[in-house]
Amino acid sequence: MFYGKATDQATQERGECGGAVTAILTAALEQNLVDGALVIKRSESIYDGFPFFATTKEEIAEASGSLHCAPTLSAKVIKNYLDGARDTRIAVTCKPCDARAIVEMGKRNQINMDNIYMVGVNCAGTMPPVPAREMIRKFYEIDPDDVVKEEIAKGKLIIQTKDGEHKEVSIDTLEKEGYGRRKNCQRCEFNIPRMADIACGNWGVIGPDAGQATFIEVFTDKGQKLLDTATSSGALTLTDAPPEGIALREKLDGIMVKMAHKFMDAQFAKYDGDDKFEKMFADLDRCILCRNCIINCPICYCEECFTKKDYVMAQGTLPPEPMFHLTRLMHIGPSCVDCGQCEDGCPAEIPIAMITHMVQTDLQKATGYVPGRSLEDPIPLSEWEEVQE
Repeated sequence: MFYGKATDQATQERGECGGAVTAILTAALEQNLVDGALVIKRSESIYDGFPFFATTKEEIAEASGSLHCAPTLSAKVIKNYLDGARDTRIAVTCKPCDARAIVEMGKRNQINMDNIYMVGVNCAGTMPPVPAREMIRKFYEIDPDDVVKEEIAKGKLIIQTKDGEHKEVSIDTLEKEGYGRRKNCQRCEFNIPRMADIACGNWGVIGPDAGQATFIEVFTDKGQKLLDTATSSGALTLTDAPPEGIALREKLDGIMVKMAHKFMDAQFAKYDGDDKFEKMFADLDRCILCRNCIINCPICYCEECFTKKDYVMAQGTLPPEPMFHLTRLMHIGPSCVDCGQCEDGCPAEIPIAMITHMVQTDLQKATGYVPGRSLEDPIPLSEWEEVQE
């Protein structure tokens, strides 16, 4: 575990917390460790971002900084547009749900993990873009387009305007009013991407380094190679993380996990009772069969969806037969990384991510399997047979 900081002053200023991630990606590219870096680049405003495959130092620099309103996942981009990294070496910045989805796709041989370098970034949640703009107007009393930078620190959403003004509001206050993080992010137990090759963030950076350096934890040989490449090229400086910083990081992660469990209990309570499935299907019956949940899911990869088979369900009926939802839950439930992409794209506003997550927690109790935890964590056939029974 280290504190890392870019040696280049411009990179320090452009990036978050000393620009370590930008320095690592740049060094990996310039030292020919990778062919490019898959990053999230700002679009028209801070409320939007898009995946971008950077192949130059300048392009990586353009993607510096955080975008908490751009919940774009990388796994399907790698699979669909970068040929699953079959012949391309890719460094990819990834939130925990990104990393888990990449791992799950790796298990299914849809992504060549030998060519993937996962630069994980800590994540306490992302915010939906349209409600975020409304939130800025309501709680910060400014034009959302005047915001040039935002960050989440110490339980607050801090914004900076183009005039240099800083304002902050407690995340707890925002979420009590129905704003703040996405519902699936509130339930998420994964804040530090320990399934990535390295994890980077500001938790645990204390003393004079606070806000000026990045806490970096190494998990794999590839992660160590990323750091060795960056330090040997002179792009990054490292110092050992102090015990007090390590303890603080673990404490903060523990607090966030406890909060996630509380949100999980509160949200799942909607379906409590003996009529659990009746309540679920009352929501699911709003489905218009657009299949956005399948299209957007980072785990779905079938060439032809099983639910389009006539022998599975009648086609074109609305609402679709229950078999559509049951088939999808059986297919996705064990592997869902709770990224919320299905719910984001649902025009009927069905809480489908929450339903899938709820079903998954029951599966986890039966199998002990946690999706995306590691590449060496398959479900034993015997346990699959128990679940099917």
